[in-house]
Amino acid sequence: MMNAFITCLAACLLHVVSSTPTSISWCYHKPSCSDVAWPIIAEKYCNGTRQSPVDIVTTNVQANTNLTAFTFTGYNDNATLTEIKNTGTTIQVTLDHKKMHVEGGDLPGLFASTEFHLHWGNGSTTPGSEHSVNGKRYPMELHIVNKAERNGSVPSDSILAALGIFIEASNDTGKPESWKTLTSYLAKIASAEDKTRVTNKLTMDDLLSGVDRTKYYRYLGSLTTPNCDEGVIWTIFKDPIKVSRDLIDLFTTTVYINKTSNSPLMTNTFRGVQPINGRIVMSQIADTKITGLIKPTSGTKTTSLIKPTSGTKTTSLIKPTSGTKTTGLIKPKWGMKTTRILKPTSTATNLSQAFIFPFLSVILLYCILPL
Repeated sequence: MMNAFITCLAACLLHVVSSTPTSISWCYHKPSCSDVAWPIIAEKYCNGTRQSPVDIVTTNVQANTNLTAFTFTGYNDNATLTEIKNTGTTIQVTLDHKKMHVEGGDLPGLFASTEFHLHWGNGSTTPGSEHSVNGKRYPMELHIVNKAERNGSVPSDSILAALGIFIEASNDTGKPESWKTLTSYLAKIASAEDKTRVTNKLTMDDLLSGVDRTKYYRYLGSLTTPNCDEGVIWTIFKDPIKVSRDLIDLFTTTVYINKTSNSPLMTNTFRGVQPINGRIVMSQIADTKITGLIKPTSGTKTTSLIKPTSGTKTTSLIKPTSGTKTTGLIKPKWGMKTTRILKPTSTATNLSQAFIFPFLSVILLYCILPL
């Protein structure tokens, strides 16, 4: 049910993407066209109520066991990163969407991976990620853009699924090797619109080394650049990629935003966090208990595994199937009042209760009547 709802809502919100003009002049470095001005210059979408990025507050994250592991196809293929380009606002790598796919993880079908790009601040010591967790940001963030496949082969803009991965600075030098290879192309695409073929044998798996892709957050949001179209299914992985500081610093010291001789360096290429507006962020750690109580915000309709207290309106997000053990999914903290989660009974147990209890009542009545 939740899967169908997300699919329908995402499709409805994105049905105008293909007809939306993309000629809006926007930037990161000038007040007149930076993210502060986007709700004005791209008012139709950048001023919406389901915008990205967001700050993920873990105490408000709700459990959803449908968020299972993904299946990544072609991510181990060393011929799928085809071109790297300086767009003037980011560094973008084109992917071979015919070979690279993502499915599972409660996504509504098969998605083709079309490109990835990066967001960063001003060096390895300053925040540059777009999303944050409990207010914490990272130096960089990588976004993989995936489009729902139409008729089994042609990527469609009707539904987008974005994968976000944080990048954390390490104290190594020139590590990992995959990122040393990727950043070696930056000098070749120093100016806006410069591009070059990716000739080194590099895989997406190499770039995502160290990330447990079974641990992630899920919410419904938007593109983080104009036109800020809503209806994007966001997945934010909990584990960051660890990249050495010297390689992260290359992004802010090597590439420029235009071709002029006095062009500024490309820095602070991120949008600020947007209001959550009552949206639900979900998560499921595979084969691991989710700990911490769910705290619904006042006046917000929420979904929960915890039995609602009096006066609180909730809906059930996960309905345990017969014979499925669900106890222990939520580990209460010491001193916090919780409501016990009932263990679902099997059909055999229900039948035994249906016959045993009336039978005992008859026996008891039989014993009392003579008195």
